[in-house]
Amino acid sequence: MRGKLYGVGVGPGDPELMTQKAIRVIREADAIAVPGRRKEETTAYRIAAQAVPEIAQKQCLEIDWPMTKDRKLLEEGYVRAAEQVQSLLAAGKMVAFLTLGDPTVYSTYLYLHRKIIAMGGAAEIVSGVPSFCAVAARLNEGLVEKDEPLHVIPASYQIEEALKLPGTKVLMKAGSRIGAVKKQLIQSGAEAVMVENCGMEHERCFRGAQEIPEDAGYYSLLIVKDGCRGM
Repeated sequence: MRGKLYGVGVGPGDPELMTQKAIRVIREADAIAVPGRRKEETTAYRIAAQAVPEIAQKQCLEIDWPMTKDRKLLEEGYVRAAEQVQSLLAAGKMVAFLTLGDPTVYSTYLYLHRKIIAMGGAAEIVSGVPSFCAVAARLNEGLVEKDEPLHVIPASYQIEEALKLPGTKVLMKAGSRIGAVKKQLIQSGAEAVMVENCGMEHERCFRGAQEIPEDAGYYSLLIVKDGCRGM
C-alpha cells in the first residue's frame, strides 16, 4: 500500500483552534514528523499534544532543518528530509508533518511537500488557522474592511517600501530584526500593534510602535494599519 504525507497546520498556539480535520489526520497517522531535534522542544508538537494526547505513542521523525539563508545548505537539508519521509511512505505509512499556523503561509513544510511530489510520492495540505487571523481576533478587531487590501510581509527582510503600501500590513517572522523593524515603524509614523506568543503561555500584547520590546520572541506578529483607524 502506498503511503501519504500530510502537512498539518496546528494553528497559532491555542490547541482549541486546531481543526477537526487536523486532529483526525494526526490520530489516524502511523507516524508524525516535526521540525526540530526533539519533539518535546517543538512548538507545533506541544500544541498538538494538548489536543491529541495519544500522539506521544506514535513514531516520530524529528527533522532538524538548517537555520540559515544559505541556499545550498537549505537545499541539502530539504533533500535529506524528503529522503527520510519517503522511506516511511515507501513502507506504506501515513505521515503527518506538524507545522504552526497554516502550511501555506511561510511554512518550511512547503519545500518538503514539493520534494515528495517530485519524487513521485503523495502529499496533501491540511489547513490551519493563520497566526494573523488569530492575532486580530485576540485584539477583538478586524484585519481589513470594505475595499482595503491586506499585505502579508516577511519582516526578516527589508520592509521600508512595504510600509508604504495601502491597507493593512501584517509583519511576520521579524526574529532578530525586531529592533530594526521597530525603528522603521517609528520613523514612518505607522500605527502598529504586536502580539507575542498568541494563544500560548506568556502571551503579551503591545499597542504602539514605541511599546514594542526589542527583545521580543520569535513568535511575534505585528499588524500595521493605515491612518487613524488603529487596532
